[in-house]
Amino acid sequence: MHDAVHPLSAASADPLAALLTSALPALARRLDETAVARDQAGGHALAERELIRASGLLSLTVPRALGGFGGGAPELFHTVRVLARVDSSLAHVLGFHHLQLFGVSLYGGPAALEHGSRHLRETAEQRLFWGNALNPADTRLRATAVAGGWRLDGVKSFCSGALGSDRLTVSATTEDGGFLIGVVPTRRQGVAVAQDWDAFGQRQTDSGTVTFDAVSLDHDELLQVPGQAPTPRATLRSQIAQLVMAHLYLGLAEGAFEQGCRYTTTQTRPWSASGVDRAVDDPLVQHRYGDLWLPVRAAQSVAADAVRALDAALGRGEALTAQERGEVAVAGAEAKVLAHRAALAVGSQVFELTGARSTSARFGLDRFWRNARVHTLHDPVDYKIRDVGRYRLDGRIPEPTAYS
Repeated sequence: MHDAVHPLSAASADPLAALLTSALPALARRLDETAVARDQAGGHALAERELIRASGLLSLTVPRALGGFGGGAPELFHTVRVLARVDSSLAHVLGFHHLQLFGVSLYGGPAALEHGSRHLRETAEQRLFWGNALNPADTRLRATAVAGGWRLDGVKSFCSGALGSDRLTVSATTEDGGFLIGVVPTRRQGVAVAQDWDAFGQRQTDSGTVTFDAVSLDHDELLQVPGQAPTPRATLRSQIAQLVMAHLYLGLAEGAFEQGCRYTTTQTRPWSASGVDRAVDDPLVQHRYGDLWLPVRAAQSVAADAVRALDAALGRGEALTAQERGEVAVAGAEAKVLAHRAALAVGSQVFELTGARSTSARFGLDRFWRNARVHTLHDPVDYKIRDVGRYRLDGRIPEPTAYS
C-alpha cells in the first residue's frame, strides 16, 4: 500500500529535490483521500503515520552524511505547508518531528555534542518518529539526580506526536529549580502515553498526556544540562517552532481557499438577485474571493521573508549575535500573526461564498476553521503583536523564550 509514496532511490541525481517534487505530493494526495473521514473520527492515524514513515520524509532534515536527505528549514516549512493544505494534524506531527531533530543539533548538551550524530543517523536508518514532551508551560515533570544521570517523575501535557513515536524530547525541572532537556526512548520502562487528546480541532495530532514513573535519563541523553545558559544559536529552536506553526496556518488558509474556490466553481448556485447563471460570474462573489485572497498573499510574502532570515541565522552558527537572533524573532512574529489571521478569516468566511449546502458534514469544509482555531491558541498572538510594535517603536528585540 506504500508504493505511491516510497522514498526515492539514493541513485537519483538530486534525492532532496525528488523527495519534494514526487514523494511529498504523492503523500499529500494519499492523505487527502481520507482527511475528512479521519478528521471526523479523530484518534490515532496509525496507517497514515506509516505512510509518512514510508515516504522518506522523516529523514528530510537529516544531513546526507548521516543517511538523510540534507534538507534545511526552508524545505521543512514547505513540507508542512503542502501537507497542511489537506491534513493539518499530520502536518503538525511531521513538523514537530523535525523540530525535535533541529533541537538535537542546536542544543549544547552531551546528547547534542557527543551523540547528536548517532541520534540523527539512527533516525534515518531506522525511520524513527520523534514526539514532543517538551511543553515548557507544564512544569509538573521533575528530574532528580541519581548515579549516572537523572530520574524523571510526573506528567507532561500537550505532547504532540508522542503516541506512536520512537523517541521523545523531554523537559523537566530539577530539585533546585533548574531546567533540563533530554532524549528518552518512548518505550522506555516507566513511560506511559495516554490517548486523551479531545480538542474539537487538530484531532489527530496525538497531543495527549505523557506520564513518567521513575524513568531513567542518562547523562549522555541530555540536550541541555541544568544551569546551562543557551547560546543565541540554541534559542533558534523556538523560532523554528514558531515558523512551523506559521506555515501550518498558511497551509490551512491556502487549503480552505482552494476548497472554497473549487466548491463555488462546481457546486454553488447563483443567488437569484445576481442576474448571472453561474456563481463565479457574480461580481460580489468575485470581490469577496479577491478580498479573502489578499491576507493569504500577504502572509505568504512575509513568511518567505521570515524563512530567509531564519535560514541565514542558522548559517551563522555560533557567530550568531543576540541582536541578529532578535531580528529573526521579529520576522517570525510578523509571519505568524499574518498567517494566524489568514487561516481564521478564510476558514470562517469561505462559507459565506459557498452557501448553506457546503456546511454538510460530507464536505468537511469546517475542519479548516476548527483546526486553525485550536492551533492558533498555542501561545497568545497578542504578545507577538506587542513584540513587533515594541521593536518598531524603540528597537527592543524579543526576549528569548520557548515562545519568542
